[in-house]
This record gives sequence, structure tokens and C-alpha cells, in this order.
Amino acid sequence: MTPRQQLVTGLAARVVGLRLPHPTRVAIDGVDAAGKTVLADELAEAVRRLRRPVIRASIDGFHNPREVRRRRGPLSPEGYFEDSFNYAALIEGLLAPLGPKGSRSFRPVVFDFRTDEPVTAAAQNALPDSVLFFDGVFLLRDELRAHFDFSIFVRAAFEITIKRAEQRDVQLFGSVEQVRQRYRHRYIPGQELYLKTVQPERRASVVVDNDDPMRPTIVGAA
Repeated sequence: MTPRQQLVTGLAARVVGLRLPHPTRVAIDGVDAAGKTVLADELAEAVRRLRRPVIRASIDGFHNPREVRRRRGPLSPEGYFEDSFNYAALIEGLLAPLGPKGSRSFRPVVFDFRTDEPVTAAAQNALPDSVLFFDGVFLLRDELRAHFDFSIFVRAAFEITIKRAEQRDVQLFGSVEQVRQRYRHRYIPGQELYLKTVQPERRASVVVDNDDPMRPTIVGAA
């Protein structure tokens, strides 16, 4: 078993070991291009192998409209941190229904940021022993933290994440230079605001260093 497989297996076992009277809500937090989505997908598959139903969702399905996201300017770090996402819709549509006394009737996505349009889809019903793996940025801020039962912060150095983003986000932004500009002026400074004001590594159940994706390590745990 590789070091990565060992880490995923151990985290999956810890999540499954939580015994709650409602679906287990797991946040996979971290800076942009840290590796959150990959880890969330791997954990989801590992938990499925343990015969637990899984729900996968992402903060990408809960953006604010473009006019809200860009009202402080397209490269504003404050705008990225404060205006990007509709937390009220996230809580109402997904996190609260899966929590204590929730209806278990949820919506995993409410907005498509690519088309800048709301998404209308029928609600889904979660089984009581379901596990939600929810990846995204800024997940341990005060508005959301109480709505997760377990949290993982994926740490990676900015000099590494920007190199990953140069490959991953070229189609989204049109060129490597555009990717660099967005990260240097909006995303990284916005993340620095989050790291300074929220201190998510102190709030997370587990902190994973993912500078080397082949050998991720747990560097902090509650």
C-alpha cells in the first residue's frame, strides 16, 4: 500500500467510525489547487468500499452570481474571500438538511458559475448513514464550521499550488499568464486573508500536508 493509500484508508476509517444520528458531513478545506477535490474523491471511494452511502458535493455549486462576486473588482482579494459564495443557500440547501433534526432532503448544487445561472433540480433524499464529502475553499469560516462534523484542511505551499494551477486552469482563464495574474492578485491574497483571520489549521479535525501528492502526511489532528 502506498503512503497515499495508507493516508486515505486511515482517514476513511476515522470518518466511518463517527457514530451520529444523522448523515456525517465532512469538509475538505484548503487553498486553491492544494488537492482538495482529488482527496475528497479518494475518500468517497474508500468509504463506499466500506459499504456506506456517499454524497459528493463542492463549494463550486454554491457560487454567488458574477455581479456579486465581482462587485469589488475582478481581482479583489477581499471580493474573493467575502463575496464568492452563497453560504445561506449552502446551509439551507445541503448542510442543515443533513444535520441534526434535518429533513435529509438536500440539493448538492444550486448555481452554475460557468453559465452564471441558477440550477434547478429536484431535491435528493439522503440515507441516515450517508457521508457527505464536501470540498472547497473557506469552509472553516464562522458561518459554516458548526455545520460540519469532521474537517480536513489540505495544506500546500503557494509556490506549488500556482504551478499546479498553471496546468489545471488554463482552459478556464485562457492562458498561463491569466492564471498567474488571477492567483497572484486575487486568489493567493484572498487565501492569505482567510489563513490570517480564520486560522483554519487550528480548527480542522485533521491537517494534511499535500506538497508531495504521492506522500501526503498528517501534520496536525484534533
